[in-house]
Amino acid sequence: MQFSSIRRDWAANPTRELLAGAVATFALIPEVIAFSFVAGVDPQVGLFASFIIGIVIAFAGGRPAMISAAAGSVALVAAPLVHSHGLPYLLAAGVLAGMIQILFGILRLGVLMRFVSKSVRTGFVNALAILIFWAQMPHILGGSWPTYAVMAAGLAIIYLLPRITTAIPSPLVCILVLTVVCTVLNLPVETVAELGRLPDGMPFFSWPAVPMTLDTLIIIAGPAIAIAIVGLLESMMTASVVDDLTDTTSSKNRECSGLGIANVASSLFGGIAGCGMIGQTVSNVKYGGRGRLSTLFAGAFLLLLMVVLKPWVSEVPVAALVAIMVMVSIDTFDWSSLRTVVVHPKTSSVVMSLTVLVTVVTSNLALGVAVGVVLSGVFFAFKVARLLDVEIQRDDENARVIYRITGQVFFASADAFIDAFDIVAADGMSVEIDVTHAHFWDITAVAALDKVVKRFRTHKVAVQVHGLNAASTTLIDRLDAAARLA
Repeated sequence: MQFSSIRRDWAANPTRELLAGAVATFALIPEVIAFSFVAGVDPQVGLFASFIIGIVIAFAGGRPAMISAAAGSVALVAAPLVHSHGLPYLLAAGVLAGMIQILFGILRLGVLMRFVSKSVRTGFVNALAILIFWAQMPHILGGSWPTYAVMAAGLAIIYLLPRITTAIPSPLVCILVLTVVCTVLNLPVETVAELGRLPDGMPFFSWPAVPMTLDTLIIIAGPAIAIAIVGLLESMMTASVVDDLTDTTSSKNRECSGLGIANVASSLFGGIAGCGMIGQTVSNVKYGGRGRLSTLFAGAFLLLLMVVLKPWVSEVPVAALVAIMVMVSIDTFDWSSLRTVVVHPKTSSVVMSLTVLVTVVTSNLALGVAVGVVLSGVFFAFKVARLLDVEIQRDDENARVIYRITGQVFFASADAFIDAFDIVAADGMSVEIDVTHAHFWDITAVAALDKVVKRFRTHKVAVQVHGLNAASTTLIDRLDAAARLA
């Protein structure tokens, strides 16, 4: 079993894996450089981070074929710390964030992804596609005619070449052909060299140059926690998307720990922390990436391009990279969700739409997902609360009123449970509360039952509760014991 797993992850269709990883690498370059500016660091810091994270996560991660690198969501969180205290403190925060992520995986908290609904995941994917496209607008708007011509030619190659052959991924052909054409014709278009300082050599190990004091820990603790949470959230969401695309499963806990190890390594080699990159991951999967080899090669190829082939990469036209990113955004967007938004339940459509809206408006993926998760929980609670039913049966011959409870009693349905009991109608009669077909979930539910019983007894009405299931009885006994100890 272990041998077959290793073969599947590393040796299955290596040519396709290498080509898919190469496509993902070219899709990484413009975003990583842009995100470096967002974080307030040199492009080489983001590029160092990307190939270190890519190489480490290929071995340590739990989701084969996933591309992780310096990401925009982490850059947004990191920027204030860089502006206020400088890069060394960001590197220290990255080490601490990685340790938190490792602990998250060890404690097996990846299970929390189960609370992220399909609607939230769809909203996350669509919002990210919009943000990827929007990030290209500075290059698209106000460009010269050669720039537009290169973009158009790039999109034509990307979408038309697969009709002729799929032996080589069309984005790679786009890069090669347009770089040669622009160089030979000496077209006045922006090149990668103009985006910022590229690496001059290999990264080297260096402990962050910050004082090892309590004051330093206080400074980096908040940003480190934010980086860890945002990185985990985006990586878990990306892993779930790949699970859906490939119809396979992955170890979310291993992905958490793997990301932590990668971020510690990145920070110790002068790179910022990162996380899963859904646009590049979708591109990798689309062009055949299924195993760890594509992830490893995406990181290794980035290192090769930035250090060994730097003179050639410097001449790559930015417009060609923009064409690739436009393709990535189009492929990332879940177009079927536009058709199903009027078919799905309104609550699901609202959750998906608000996840997109909040994410796009704030450019904060974590906030958008958090809003979606909270709304999903609220809608679910209201839906379950409406399933509570109270049937009232009067037995005048025996002078009693029977209340038969069906459904779930918890914090959202507790008030409706209490309101169902009429003290006046039970005057002069005994009361039986049959909860055989009900379940009491929390202390609010238990308190509601206790309140009803006490209210009847205060009015001298005999009351009896029967039919409690084992779980509800255990909860009530436990809370009763805790009350006696208080």
